[in-house]
Amino acid sequence: MKWLFLFLVLTIFISKLYSQVTDIDGNTYKTVIIGQQEWMAENLKVEHYRNGDVILWVQDDKKWHNTIRDACCYSVLDVDNNVVDTGKFFGILYNWWAVDDQRGLAPEGWHMPSDNEWTILTDYLGGESVAGGKLKATILWNNPNKGATNESGFTALPAGVRFSPLGKFIMIGLFDNFWSSSEDSGNNAWFRGLFNDGSDVNRRSIGKELGYSCRCVKD
Repeated sequence: MKWLFLFLVLTIFISKLYSQVTDIDGNTYKTVIIGQQEWMAENLKVEHYRNGDVILWVQDDKKWHNTIRDACCYSVLDVDNNVVDTGKFFGILYNWWAVDDQRGLAPEGWHMPSDNEWTILTDYLGGESVAGGKLKATILWNNPNKGATNESGFTALPAGVRFSPLGKFIMIGLFDNFWSSSEDSGNNAWFRGLFNDGSDVNRRSIGKELGYSCRCVKD
């Protein structure tokens, strides 16, 4: 009877901690409330905009390098550029033009977070110097996965990045970089980066052509 009671308490706690949202492709994501914001607790993996238009899929290195419009791809490949991971864990990588597209990358009722909304998140978690550990999952990261507790429930995973100059995938297991919707200049936009060897969150501006992960925040 005692164990049944504990199970029911745990079930109620989990149901309060996580909710869910479904995108236009039918993918369902866990969501979590952190402070006054509700965030996706998984990386975005949608292949269509909210209006049904397809996002350009570019898996080839050279084509990615030459693309100057919205595009997306899977992050984990073998040496022959074949998909090894289906995106179940790491989601899809998007360039910033897809993030900024007015057709809407996020599910209905959600949006891509601004630079300021990312700052609100990291401030709530104690500031950029410690928030990374509270955002990172405790699995799938390469050692040492410094400071990782996932106490926020955000469950950031190391999807790596697609590096535009060569169109190559790098840092899988080491990095997870997330776009914001905020432009810094004609060529750059703001993002947040997490690393396996630190508990901090890196706020930087970088070229829009790179392939990064995306998380959405509720309207």
